[in-house]
Amino acid sequence: MSERIAGSTGDLAALAATVLQPGFVGTTPPPWVCRWLGEGLGAVVLFARNVVDHDQVAALTATLRAERPDVIVAIDEEAGDVTRIESVRGSTRPGNFALGAVDDEALTEEVARDLGVELAAVGVTLNYAPDADVNSNPANPVIGVRSFGADPALVARHTAAWIRGLQSGGVAACAKHFPGHGDTRVDSHHDLPRIGADRARLDAVELAPFRAAVTAGAQAVMTGHLLVPALDPELPATLSPRILGGLLRDELGFQGVVVTDAVEMRAVADRYGFTGAAVRALAAGADAICVGGGRATEADAVELRDAIVAAVLAGELPEERLAEAAKRVGQLAAWTVAARADRPAAPRGDGPPIGLAAARRALRVTSGPAGSLPLAGPAHVVEFAPPHNIAIGAETPWGIAGPLTELVPGTTTARYAEGEVPADPAAGSAGRPLVLVVRDLHRHDWMRSAVDRALAARPDAVVVELGVPALVAGAVHLATHGATRATAYAAAELLAGGR
Repeated sequence: MSERIAGSTGDLAALAATVLQPGFVGTTPPPWVCRWLGEGLGAVVLFARNVVDHDQVAALTATLRAERPDVIVAIDEEAGDVTRIESVRGSTRPGNFALGAVDDEALTEEVARDLGVELAAVGVTLNYAPDADVNSNPANPVIGVRSFGADPALVARHTAAWIRGLQSGGVAACAKHFPGHGDTRVDSHHDLPRIGADRARLDAVELAPFRAAVTAGAQAVMTGHLLVPALDPELPATLSPRILGGLLRDELGFQGVVVTDAVEMRAVADRYGFTGAAVRALAAGADAICVGGGRATEADAVELRDAIVAAVLAGELPEERLAEAAKRVGQLAAWTVAARADRPAAPRGDGPPIGLAAARRALRVTSGPAGSLPLAGPAHVVEFAPPHNIAIGAETPWGIAGPLTELVPGTTTARYAEGEVPADPAAGSAGRPLVLVVRDLHRHDWMRSAVDRALAARPDAVVVELGVPALVAGAVHLATHGATRATAYAAAELLAGGR
């Protein structure tokens, strides 16, 4: 099928473009995106590769809006370990897990509203957040601190609070990953996770936060590429009419936009193809197709658009279903226009104070008889780097060494990945405090072995956990409940005695 489509097929092409949410490469919109906005494209999604600073993002979105005033500008900004708007320096807010540890719904709402105001000020109108997954499996390789916690009631309360806060700041919220990615050992970026819970367990755990999200008025819900046999024994949630139509629409009563997780992810693309997954998702009840980081060219968008048109012409995708999806996207676009008109003033200053205040409240210290804080002087900091989580930008900095060096000059540092750890990880710490920094210590055998060796040599060492604190070790154990810039600085303050 040619790139230019005429007549009634052209009308289908415009509808198909309306339901796409493609990414692109560059810090200014490429010509094809601007052209497509005039031909029906309903949305774009921004990633770290599109962000330099706030002024640049504001200029980018203004360019998009000059082509289509009601364009939906989405971003994947969880304001935690997963950050796009602050990917270069790390988030100045704590993530969900830290907010869940504090368990103050008013604080969660305030942090999310602060983020919403900031995003609205630079022209973002839809945020692929909050993560509403219940992290009931500590071995989960992709959710972890992105979740508010393992208690479904807590996650439900804070999911609702986060949605209220973000949307009061002027940005549409998108609860993810429906029907719940928390109880998995597989990352859907790489393969298809399977959730074996029965329906009663799903109702009590996985679905509780999404009910709360619907009640809170979430404008969008993002599907998870998950096989949940109790709901559909054959099709992943993203492609399942039973899950998107029967459960999300009919049972939960959701009336907003259903957005797919990135359609090029291997959980669905390896089984159904890039375009096949998109067409099946629309037929199942999805309204918008997110095209994430892996397929970001005009050719990719053309391939999807033309496949959707071909599916309608072949009778595989009812035209009424495509029109319904486009209508819902238009309704969301109208909501975002109204929200922009009513948005509060943007915050001023170098980073939101509420972020650091919240991060400080999330710190938890466990001390034995041999340990105490603050540190007695400049420390030697050893950071253990786990394998990269693809959901977290590789460019996003993390760790305690940087902020602690700012506060305590003379601090020395080392960072080791698996296979790089010396026989004596405590080497270089003689005569000074030793700080061992870990992320999800309980999930990595090599990391536990290295920490055990270091503690054998230096039983007085402080262990700082930036992930899920399922394993407490060391004379002093400090849990930050996340690896954001805000949580790292709050921990460094405590180590240095600055608070």
